[in-house]
Amino acid sequence: MNDRSPWIAAALGIALIASALIAAGAVREVAGTDRFVEVKGLSEREVAADLAIWPISYSLVAAGLDDLRASLDRTDEAVVAFLKLNGFGDDELTRSPPHVTDRWLNAPLGAQPTPRYSAERTLTLRSARVEAVRQAMGDAAELISQGVPLKPDWGARTEFLFTRLETIKPEMIAEATADARRAADQFAEDSGSAVGAIRRARQGYFSINERDPSSPHVKRIRVVTTIEYDLVE
Repeated sequence: MNDRSPWIAAALGIALIASALIAAGAVREVAGTDRFVEVKGLSEREVAADLAIWPISYSLVAAGLDDLRASLDRTDEAVVAFLKLNGFGDDELTRSPPHVTDRWLNAPLGAQPTPRYSAERTLTLRSARVEAVRQAMGDAAELISQGVPLKPDWGARTEFLFTRLETIKPEMIAEATADARRAADQFAEDSGSAVGAIRRARQGYFSINERDPSSPHVKRIRVVTTIEYDLVE
């Protein structure tokens, strides 16, 4: 056996130990710099709706189709006249086709209901003049006095929308980012460190909801931004 073999083995062992110590030191150094904080920033606003969609629905009955058509025409005229009296134009009104039902089709023989025909119709007002729409809705009882048989749920599907989100997005994102930075600064101060560069940022989706059920024309817009910052000594 070569007399130098024990020395060679010892040297290799020392080299391996030294390499392991150096690697461990490098890992500790990398791990020591991998300090970060994840914070969330919020931006929230209340805005007025800029579009109102009001479906005005009614139902009619008549013994014959000709009579039903005449009733539909008279009722349409009354609704259109009411809306024009409130300042709305034809370009803001959409007429849906009437849904006509022959009530005798599924009725047992000898028990056919009268009148025979019924029709449902919806005229939809779509206007950017939200306050004018709200005023007209408050006066809708006038339609009943003019013989318009409004359906019981005539106001349930009214929508108030905010369509200009793109105009306020940049400001709200900046506000949410600034809010996140304030939270990171506070965390860094409490932990005896400082805020470094941004590691990662995620912008949440914008949500638009009613402020409360009684104010559907007032919208609450909200966005949350999540940001990771490096922490430095």
